[in-house]
Amino acid sequence: MVLITLALAAFLIILDQVTKLLIVKNFDIGEIKEIISIGSQKIFSITHVRNSGAAWSIMEGKTIILIIFPIIIVGIILFLLFKGKITGKLECISYSLIIAGGIGNLIDRIRLNEVIDFIKWEVFSFPVFNVADICIVVGAILACVCYIFFSEDNIKDKKEAVTAVSGNSDKTESTDE
Repeated sequence: MVLITLALAAFLIILDQVTKLLIVKNFDIGEIKEIISIGSQKIFSITHVRNSGAAWSIMEGKTIILIIFPIIIVGIILFLLFKGKITGKLECISYSLIIAGGIGNLIDRIRLNEVIDFIKWEVFSFPVFNVADICIVVGAILACVCYIFFSEDNIKDKKEAVTAVSGNSDKTESTDE
């Protein structure tokens, strides 16, 4: 599972970097190309913006923190992965997404001191984002789902709760009539 997790992460890092390269080569900073609209309502656009902060530009200019934090998170995930603590398929996918997103944006921060963003949903007041951001969000949601619904502790707790409610126990009583 380690190799599959790392291979998926590598593929997603490459996808992130290729999409960002295409944006840099084909869009001026601030240029917007409308992709989907309904009548006069814009739905989805591609634009080229730079962000020196995190989502909604929080922590803008705090590049060193935004470099150190993903290194720590990716390091912890890799440690757990190599120690065999991450084993489930969905869990491996979720962490490969987080690794890819963290490294994808980390490459930009180290290289440019900012992140290249380009996906813009016009309907919502939502920050412009990129493939790495999608990976981080989807990976984090999947990791939460794994923890809440599929972790061994939660499965054990649910079995104990069902046993307690149903009155069943591992001990069988014999009756002599």
